[in-house]
Amino acid sequence: MWCQAQEETASTALPEALQPSAEHPLDLDRYMGQWYVIGRIANPVERGHVASRHDYSLDEDGKVRITYHFRESFEAPPQALNLRASVDDESGNRRWRTWFYKVVPTRTEVLEVAPDYSWALIGYPGRDMAWILAREPEMSQVRYFQLSSRLAEHGVNTDRMRRVLQEPEQRGRLGFEAAGRR
Repeated sequence: MWCQAQEETASTALPEALQPSAEHPLDLDRYMGQWYVIGRIANPVERGHVASRHDYSLDEDGKVRITYHFRESFEAPPQALNLRASVDDESGNRRWRTWFYKVVPTRTEVLEVAPDYSWALIGYPGRDMAWILAREPEMSQVRYFQLSSRLAEHGVNTDRMRRVLQEPEQRGRLGFEAAGRR
């Protein structure tokens, strides 16, 4: 059993992640598109949401348009929240200032991104909130724990991380946040 776990971990080892910097900036064009929220530290805006995802698009003025799609439950209708972000290009495009409801500013940081842009780790400057995003709605438990460990290396308290339900079949699974719990 232990050997099987070791083999599984070795075969799914993470490639060296890109840590955006001024010398190696985040490629905004590659970053744009749909990202599923695989895991997060619950916050008042997102707590209890299911089928959560972010859609990013780059406006002509260089600002990022973000649409956060979610449901209160799988039976509830889809909802969306529109945000805008400005990107600090001196940070290698990794530090963003985002506005909720056009008046509430927040700051986020792209901590790491996969070389193929298949997953990303996002954090707040104080690391009291964090997200694991992926291009696909499903992620293996092994990969999820690997990425959680990477977040911990960035100072995130991953004990507070919860997986986000993307499909009804995930209800009741260990580590997933309960739907609709506000």
